[in-house]
Amino acid sequence: MRNLRRSTEAEVISEFLKNEFYQEEFHADRESFEHLVLEADLTSEDENALRRALLFRRRGHMWREVPRDTQWWEVELEPQDLNFLRVFPRAQWRKIAGGSFLLRDIVDRMRTVQFSGSKRDFIACLHLLSDRLRTEHDRSAVLLIGVDEQQPLTILEGNHRLTAALLADPAMFGQQFRVFCGCSPHMSRSCWYETNLPNLWRYSRNRLRNLFYDRDADVSRVLSQMADASQTPPSALEGGMNPVRAGKILGGSK
Repeated sequence: MRNLRRSTEAEVISEFLKNEFYQEEFHADRESFEHLVLEADLTSEDENALRRALLFRRRGHMWREVPRDTQWWEVELEPQDLNFLRVFPRAQWRKIAGGSFLLRDIVDRMRTVQFSGSKRDFIACLHLLSDRLRTEHDRSAVLLIGVDEQQPLTILEGNHRLTAALLADPAMFGQQFRVFCGCSPHMSRSCWYETNLPNLWRYSRNRLRNLFYDRDADVSRVLSQMADASQTPPSALEGGMNPVRAGKILGGSK
């Protein structure tokens, strides 16, 4: 794996949100925030705060398990990275992994084992995505997490796409997608990196704490803070106004 440049949490959240923005959680106010998501201004603290709140609507439970001291890099994947690149053991991946969650081993099983039922349907969908990747150049973002570059890396976002790319052509594996890798010496405390009882307990406790109200996912709260900081009437930010216009009104708010 070759480091291309340092990245920021704000940029990684922005790329993650782009991948999620088609989901139902964003249908009600898609028009209001589409420009904010698809044409992100990473120099704007207000925009970054709004994108973080939007992502937390759907993926707050996931992002909270990423250590705060994680350092992010945009990287280029190389063939030898397949020796330690893992999917995380959830859902259908458990059913097809056969004990190894290394991406290369899972792809080998998909090619050689005759699955049935829901597992067969899951793999068929991956082959459809694989066929599309043969003809389309996909520059969406994939997120990896780990302790450091010498230890295994887990795919936090992009399991399906990386698997499909490897199914399509091993040579394509490192050429598709933008890849961001986050490393922290505390990553082993994340249930997305290490699935064990202490990590799962911490994850469950965090989910329960935010089950009925997630302050970090409250977009209205962020907009109110922006209005207060700039002494802008809150009504100027309501009614589904375009966030670009909101940014101009808020001006120098931080």
